[in-house]
Amino acid sequence: MASKVPSPKDIVAAAQAAADSAQAAAREAAETAQSAAGAALRIPPASIQLASQLPDLIENLAIATERLNTAIDRAERYLALADPMIRTMDAVLPQLEALVATGNEVYGAVSSLPGVATLSRLATRGSAAPVTKKPSSGRRSKKTEQ
Repeated sequence: MASKVPSPKDIVAAAQAAADSAQAAAREAAETAQSAAGAALRIPPASIQLASQLPDLIENLAIATERLNTAIDRAERYLALADPMIRTMDAVLPQLEALVATGNEVYGAVSSLPGVATLSRLATRGSAAPVTKKPSSGRRSKKTEQ
């Protein structure tokens, strides 16, 4: 078997075919890139507006976070100052509840005694202040003089 040696025409034809194939591939790649770029440019206007406002939104969020941290720090300081008072109130509260319960028991026991309702009416009748009219200032209005 003899190997065939390509002729100059065969080499030129092969080079031309390779060039044509490369041009077709380049054209296809350019079309693909162009369609991808076109798809990227078809972003909805609302998304473009949101993207343009994003730096301001992030800055506002940072400012709001800083203000929130300041408010939290202030609240923590106030609670630290109020802590002894809150502990004292926690200690006194059961005693106050017991005192109120005792007062309710005494009221219930006294109100069940015979004659307490009558005594209560008599006691409240004397404590009610009589309603009096305001004394006249002595001046008459122009309407009453005419």
